[in-house]
This record gives sequence, structure tokens and C-alpha cells, in this order.
Amino acid sequence: MIKRDPDVEVYALGQHICMSAHKARRVIDQIRGRSYEETLMILELMPYRACYPILKLVYSAAANASHNMGFNETDLIISQAEVNEGVIVKKLKPRARGRSYPIKRPTCHITIVLKDTSKDQEYFIWLRKYGWVYKDKYTDVRERYLLMIERDKLEWANGVYLCMIEPRLEWANGNGESLQWPNEESEDEDVWDKK
Repeated sequence: MIKRDPDVEVYALGQHICMSAHKARRVIDQIRGRSYEETLMILELMPYRACYPILKLVYSAAANASHNMGFNETDLIISQAEVNEGVIVKKLKPRARGRSYPIKRPTCHITIVLKDTSKDQEYFIWLRKYGWVYKDKYTDVRERYLLMIERDKLEWANGVYLCMIEPRLEWANGNGESLQWPNEESEDEDVWDKK
């Protein structure tokens, strides 16, 4: 069973493909770890019958990546690919003298996993930590992430949390005087009542 990271990986699964698993593995071993565009070129030029269903699966996985997750197809690589044996379709072929010979048609299950190499792992850890959810697949919350990182850098550099700095309010008449909060030390002792 393939373990995958749902934030940066998408997959396509083809089941009950009428082909021997051994013949499909011969093609799958050639494309594992390659980029999406290079994989398409290899599958179109290889002379094996197994290339066509695998090519359809790679197309399907790329469509899942671009439509469901909004990934760019140029950044995709084949991170995982595996072939498992499926059920064997058994038939009987009639032969001479009333006998029958068995016919076995093997099937296989092919799984293709595409990974987006442009995604930052720490970004998705941040998404899980703060509970951001993709409500709209076209909305990118990466800007919020970058703003929070910049804020953290400023807090670390100043040694003070920005949210604890109390704002100063300017008077509405525009004479440039600032209003001080009661907990601040004021130069004029008569401004605030000390009761």
C-alpha cells in the first residue's frame, strides 16, 4: 500500500487492467522518479502494449493535480508508482475429444502518485497547525503564511511581541497631540485622577 502526503501528492489508480503485472512493471520501472513531461515522452516512444494504460493513468493523475489541488504540471514528478496483481480471469477452451484446456487472463492494479516539487513542507505544517482549510481551491493562503513569518522575524528581532505594543491615538482636530493611555507614565500628573 502506498503511503502519501495528501498536501503535496495526488494519485490515480487503475484497477483490473487486462495485463500481466510483470509486463506492466517493466514499463513502470522506467518512469519512476522522472518528471511529468519526460514521462509522457518516454511512454509515447516505448514499443510496449503496457504503455497506453499507464499513459492514461499519468494523464489522469496530472488532471487531478491541476484541477483538485491547483498544482502546476511543470512542477510534477512521479514520486511513487507500483503495480499489484489483480484477479485472474479463468476460462475454459474446448479441445478435441471433449476435453478443455484452461485459459488464464491475469489482471493488475496500477497506482501512479505525482508530487509537486514546488510546495514547501513547512508551509503545510503551518496550515495544519493553525487550522487553515482550502475553502476555495483558487484561493492561496501562502500570503498569510509569509506575513506571519515576517511578523515572527520582527518579533524576534525587537524582542517584543507586536500585539503587546499599545497604540497611540491622534486627536481628531489634527494638532498632532497624542493621547496617552492611563497605564502609561505621563509627564503631567494632573491629567489623570489617582483615585
